Amino acid sequence: MRQTQRESRVVRSGRGAAGRMDFRGRLERGTKLETQVDADGDPPVIHRARVMAREASGRCKTSIWVVSQECSSCPIDGMRSCFFILRHRSLAAAPPSPTRTNFSPKPGNMEVIVMKNNTMKKLLTAALSLTMALSLAACSGGSDSAVSGGSGSAATTDGYKVAIVRQLDHASMNEIRDAIIAQLDVREAELSVTIDYEDFNGNNDPSTLSQIGAQIIADGYDVIIPIGTTAAQQMAATAEPTQTPVVYGTVSYPEVAKLTGIPYVTGTSDALNVELLLDMMLAQNPGIQTVGLLYSTSEVNSAPAIEDAKAYLDSKGIGYLEKTGNTSDEIIAAVSSMAGQVDAVFTPTDNVVQAAELAIAPTLAEAGIPHYTGADSFVRNGAFATCGVNYTDLGSQTADLAVEVLTTGQIPEYVTVAGDIITVNTETAATLGTDYSGFADMGSQLVEVQTTQN
Repeated sequence: MRQTQRESRVVRSGRGAAGRMDFRGRLERGTKLETQVDADGDPPVIHRARVMAREASGRCKTSIWVVSQECSSCPIDGMRSCFFILRHRSLAAAPPSPTRTNFSPKPGNMEVIVMKNNTMKKLLTAALSLTMALSLAACSGGSDSAVSGGSGSAATTDGYKVAIVRQLDHASMNEIRDAIIAQLDVREAELSVTIDYEDFNGNNDPSTLSQIGAQIIADGYDVIIPIGTTAAQQMAATAEPTQTPVVYGTVSYPEVAKLTGIPYVTGTSDALNVELLLDMMLAQNPGIQTVGLLYSTSEVNSAPAIEDAKAYLDSKGIGYLEKTGNTSDEIIAAVSSMAGQVDAVFTPTDNVVQAAELAIAPTLAEAGIPHYTGADSFVRNGAFATCGVNYTDLGSQTADLAVEVLTTGQIPEYVTVAGDIITVNTETAATLGTDYSGFADMGSQLVEVQTTQN
């Protein structure tokens, strides 16, 4: 497997003698030709013929490129097409020596420098005869290797192209991304196919996500794996015209996000068990009077969980104080204002709060306020405890679901990943002076972690 890099150069050629052709075998007049170049700067050319001549009255350099490429519109299976790229430019300086062996055209400089009068006509006639012979040989054989269809694409002829789109760069999404890639490697070996993938980061910006989606569709990826609710919504909308399969990872409430009932969309859900998490809170401190509800109003996943938390606390006669923010600075300010007003804090699977967790965790712990959160990534960044999904497992299941879609062509219902693994930050517990041994019997597993900076 190879992970495609975004760095690539583009060759643009001028109008050909018979129009223009892109490297997927379509002949189009009046359009630019763009395709990837290989490592040494050459376009994907199978045969080259170069004729150079000199005369006392002038000098000539003729570069005739013949590209042998399978024709997508040819009714005869296996037939291959050839075309020529010719461009004329005045000679500004003496051409390279005819004996030079490493001469290659530069991007945007595939050219024919033309002599005057009948000498050039004769030269072109001879050159075209030679290249036609070469092209006929190419049409009768040659490899079937695919040509990259655009910047960053990972074209294959016997495998799949996978686009992984993270909503933003943070611990949970990176953990899921890494697990997806690892599992794709495993499945590639099992199935003996090529699975090429590329990782995109939307920076939590809908406009950036929209541009990424358009690029993915243009490059002809076989499946899109968005990580995060906003990314999933954007990719589903972008893929609608082509019905490109979308297999999302970690959407807590697919129904609320309107990602159900779409024939080309499925994925994995990390729906939070709010009641169990609040049960843990009360088991650790039965005397809680007020709970802080810390979340972002911009997060689709947060609203349903917060409403569930309010209903639970109302049923127990426990008060709550809501604090919100849509940036890290706003979340930090909200936490500072909670000191002395709440006994514990609850946060669902909220990406905005998670991005600020490293900054707010010491403030809460030193104030003696345990922070209960919706994912283990918060706890690894300093929150006290969670009962939720293991995101490595979720990423692996997401990759398996994507491979199932690719190999069967079927779109199954989304999968809810079990979230009863309790994770505790032992450093934070020590700062709080809290005994968490009672959690051991409340979930399927108790995992102890320490604070990390990623």
